Amino acid sequence: MSEADRPIAKGRGSQFDPANRFGQTYNVPDLEHVEHDEEYLEDLRHRKTEYLPDNSKSIISENDSPDIPFRYSLNPYRGCLHGCSYCYARPTHEFLGLSAGLDFETKIFFKPDAPKLFRDWLNRPNWQPETVVMSGVTDCYQPIEREHRLTRGCLEVALEARLPMGVVTKNALVTRDIDVLGEMAKLGLVRVAISVTSLDQELTKVLEPRTSSPQARLRAIRELSAAGVPAVVMTSPMIPGLNDSEMPALLEAAAEAGASHASYTLLRLPMAVKPLFLDWLERCAPNKREMVEARIRATREGELSASEFGQRMRGKGPIAEQIDQTFKVFTKRYGLNRKYEPLDASQFRPPKTSSGQMRLF
Repeated sequence: MSEADRPIAKGRGSQFDPANRFGQTYNVPDLEHVEHDEEYLEDLRHRKTEYLPDNSKSIISENDSPDIPFRYSLNPYRGCLHGCSYCYARPTHEFLGLSAGLDFETKIFFKPDAPKLFRDWLNRPNWQPETVVMSGVTDCYQPIEREHRLTRGCLEVALEARLPMGVVTKNALVTRDIDVLGEMAKLGLVRVAISVTSLDQELTKVLEPRTSSPQARLRAIRELSAAGVPAVVMTSPMIPGLNDSEMPALLEAAAEAGASHASYTLLRLPMAVKPLFLDWLERCAPNKREMVEARIRATREGELSASEFGQRMRGKGPIAEQIDQTFKVFTKRYGLNRKYEPLDASQFRPPKTSSGQMRLF
């Protein structure tokens, strides 16, 4: 069986497990010897999702990147069922000895103690309150959140503590928690950013196979806005030659839905994401592969990715400048270019400890 004839894993953004950059060995499937084993091949087409408990003792990550507008993030989950083919977070699974490919979207780790750990973290005596963002890495409202409610539990802790929170997602499940988010919004404590990459569901169902539909995400913006929750549209990532032409329509639709602000980033393809995305292009957009790859390289000085601060989110060159100018023109047209009002950290009060013990001071 040739590589071109390998079974396609249904509903997945990636179709193979690239080598882990930290690993000593790499297993290459030899399908020639099983080409007549229909049961085995069917299992490959329907790769099961595993949910694994992550008993981490800490819950907050800290970054000092000048490209990222927040210092602290909270991630209840590792790995993501959404399976976005371009996801920059895929290489984080390699720290677990797994792959950035199918492992990332089929081996999902959840942190059952996330609300407790967050509660205890906020009770540290030297904590100076500032905004914490969910999630800086994998989506905090991916489907498993329906069952585990870890994101909701952390938001409830934040409301109790009067701690400002940012929420980043592309799943309409966020509207389930409008009751908590609405109470936080009344206190100036929350902002929700929803990623909308395309209005074409035929594209999103292969580019981001297990996310909410574009219309569902716009509906979430509408419902959040109606409840008084500031909603930001993230037209991210912009992929030159694939979805960048949609930016004006995306911004118009988000403004009509009630978004108050907008942002964007250019596609990034760090490490193992590069071969995964190129494989996706070959499978799902073969007629556009050469053009898309060439335009990406035109924004990355001939490469497919860049890691320099100040450039990795925006790129360089005429195509990158055109995308940036388009964003500026249409955010101004639709009133999405206003400055962010800072969230209010002055109301912070330490929440009750997980042990229930009260503080002396």
